[in-house]
Amino acid sequence: MLRSGTASFLWSFLTRSLAVRVIAFSSFWAIIALVVIATIISALFRQVSQRGFDSVLLAHLNNVIGSVGASDNRRLQGNPNLDDLRYLQPNSGWYWSVEPVTNDLGPALRSASLTGNVPAPSTREVPFNDFFQRNYIAVGPGGHQIEVFEAELVVGDQGQVARFRVMGNRSELEDEIGQFIRQVYGYLAMFGAGMIAINVFAILYGLRPLNRVQQALADIRAGTARRLEGSFPREIAALADETNALIDNNRRIIERSRKQVGNLAHSLKTPLAVVMNEGRAVGGERGALITAQALALQQQLDHYLQRARAAAQRDTLIFRTPVRAALERMVRVMTKLNPAIEFDARLPGVDLIFAGEREDLEEINGNLLENAMKWARTRVVLHTELPSASKGPRMFRIIIEDDGPGIPEEQAREAVKRGRRLDETKPGTGLGLAIVTDLVEEYGGAFFLERSSLGGLKAVVELPRVEA
Repeated sequence: MLRSGTASFLWSFLTRSLAVRVIAFSSFWAIIALVVIATIISALFRQVSQRGFDSVLLAHLNNVIGSVGASDNRRLQGNPNLDDLRYLQPNSGWYWSVEPVTNDLGPALRSASLTGNVPAPSTREVPFNDFFQRNYIAVGPGGHQIEVFEAELVVGDQGQVARFRVMGNRSELEDEIGQFIRQVYGYLAMFGAGMIAINVFAILYGLRPLNRVQQALADIRAGTARRLEGSFPREIAALADETNALIDNNRRIIERSRKQVGNLAHSLKTPLAVVMNEGRAVGGERGALITAQALALQQQLDHYLQRARAAAQRDTLIFRTPVRAALERMVRVMTKLNPAIEFDARLPGVDLIFAGEREDLEEINGNLLENAMKWARTRVVLHTELPSASKGPRMFRIIIEDDGPGIPEEQAREAVKRGRRLDETKPGTGLGLAIVTDLVEEYGGAFFLERSSLGGLKAVVELPRVEA
């Protein structure tokens, strides 16, 4: 289970970033290629070294064969000169010997380095070839692994047979091969590290235009730019042109929608005013009913116009509203309208920017502050805070609390429904919290009601922000 989770995490990490993905796979194949190259070079070097080692032993064997013979009294005689001091050093792993095979031949001859016997396998285990030669691996007197080249030949005129053997220290050969392999892997490792570093630099440098595109898009989202500007490589220039075309088309759609919404509002304004005037002129219960319904229609129209404007502005590319300035205006108005209520306003720093229009922010805060002032007994508190960092868009919170009666938790959802009034004794249309809910949702934020520590209602609004 743990291995499966680790593999899933690694795969997710590799596939999340294009740069990591390209670097990982290119580095992987570079390492595989270097390991294969090192293995091939090592195998070739071993093959060449073994062939050279065997050639030296075979040449020494021929030298010994040519230097040793049998005398008339059937004794082995000769003094091979192999021009190698290792044949003179005891237990060096380099030896030669000439041993009689037939009984009528004199004592054996051997090099000064050979201080003991070297066992020989039977001809069944290692047979002679057509040239009466064979070679095998044995353990020498010094504990070295040695390779033996052996030949049985006739010496003398009477058919006596002698066994000629030349032995080389195979441990030295393995040490030389191992040292070479370590050097090869070391040099290729340094070369591979340099190659991977250059590869990483080349990939990151090649992907830098994408980082510039990302930054340019972030600037557009933040409202500091309107288009993707700059010089891009040919492969990315087409993407930048298409993105700019999409931005222009989106802006045209938004402007056309806003004009249509404005035209609708303008075309309905005069008929609604006429209906309300006629209702007042009629008078009585019927006139009051006509006037009330026309007013309700006007309020509904204003509500949906505001919602349509917010929907058109959501995720726009240019709107930025300083939160502190907008809240200061609302605080001044509410303080003048409600002098009997103590207002504790903890305004944010000047660098807090709302990612939307000022009218929408004031609409949200105005409805919440009006609701708090209406129900508060003596005190209203307003402050802002930044939620803990998340992977989503940057957000900020506006929190408004009062010391009024509050509402039960189960009625909080009812309070935000359009036209729903929990207390009919207070003036209002019941649209304020519903408008706040719609506007906040259009900006991708959150709105919820809680119990305040002051005893009344706590309204929390979470809205997107941009960097100053």
